[in-house]
Amino acid sequence: MACAFLQHPFMSRAALEHFDNAALINAMKHFELALADSEERHGVLPAGTGDTLRQHLAEHVFDLEDLEAGTALGGNVAIPFVRQAKAALPEPLRAHFHFAATSQDVLDSALMLLSQQRLPTLLMLAQRNLRALAALMDRHRDTAMIGRTLMQQALPITFGVRTAQWALQLDEARARLNDLVETGLPVQFGGPVGIHNGLEDGLAIMETLAASMGLRAPLLPWHTDRQPIHALITALDALATAADKIALDVALLAQSEINELSEPAGEGVGGSSSMAHKRNPVRCALIRTATRHVHGHTATVINAASQPLERGLGEWHSEWAPLIESQQLLEGALLQLAVLLEGLEVHEDVMASRLAALNVATRQDTDSSHRQIDRVLAHLAR
Repeated sequence: MACAFLQHPFMSRAALEHFDNAALINAMKHFELALADSEERHGVLPAGTGDTLRQHLAEHVFDLEDLEAGTALGGNVAIPFVRQAKAALPEPLRAHFHFAATSQDVLDSALMLLSQQRLPTLLMLAQRNLRALAALMDRHRDTAMIGRTLMQQALPITFGVRTAQWALQLDEARARLNDLVETGLPVQFGGPVGIHNGLEDGLAIMETLAASMGLRAPLLPWHTDRQPIHALITALDALATAADKIALDVALLAQSEINELSEPAGEGVGGSSSMAHKRNPVRCALIRTATRHVHGHTATVINAASQPLERGLGEWHSEWAPLIESQQLLEGALLQLAVLLEGLEVHEDVMASRLAALNVATRQDTDSSHRQIDRVLAHLAR
């Protein structure tokens, strides 16, 4: 289908599989069974309820077409999911499934679970890119080149210090996402209007549920408090911005008239359909396309962050695809960036000849660059 050609090349294949239909269904089922276990532990459901539900649903196959049709009718996939699950249970068990929960509890928790499982991959990719940048910094600490301001030649710098700037931006963004991972993404459980209707101590059950799922227990349910989503999408966007900046700089310096950098060579990479002589910076294009989609998704989620009363009307619904796709796109961009940086071709002779033509001194500027490079290297080594 068309989207496989127009959308998937910018995404990580592994991330596409991680967030597929089966994964979302399993995450929703994980929430429901963990909820039953937690309610059983607090005496709300009879002993053995969780295990019995697990046995009946272990081999159940959900009807994907019915889930899609039911989403269009009910507004979210949790509604037909709960209906199908209950239909697969014996009558006495049906009232115990999804007890005191609401559809937003199911879907928010499932998305947080899937995201928390995938975010470490983004952090590992960020570290891979930082290692590549550290190597470039060290290798090119004395590689003098012209700096450019407002797209014009300015004063000398070194390529090492340029990569130090790239690395610092990327590491600052990595740290933002790392803080979220270490804190943990929150479980969602509040019931119909967020006050655990029908439960004597819903907050305690929420805390047990969070521990069972490996998620963070929030202070309160957050149905229309979208700060957790705001924090996540902006952390993803910060990494996208850092990757976008590097790809832009590489593409500019790889222009035929400048030729100070080149993307890694490879058979079939960067070819043109009509001009055999061209070597297009295709990895930069893939990175910048992916990151632009992330920027757009971030705008969508931020614009939906203020939600009405006790449940959003379209705002909550507009978060789902951007949140998932941003992770798939960012992972794809960071993978491409790692290949780009690990094989980046630096044309030192071109950089030197351009400086020689300008007849500018570089010794003092090189010393200053050394101090900046060493400072960033020391920071990354901590």
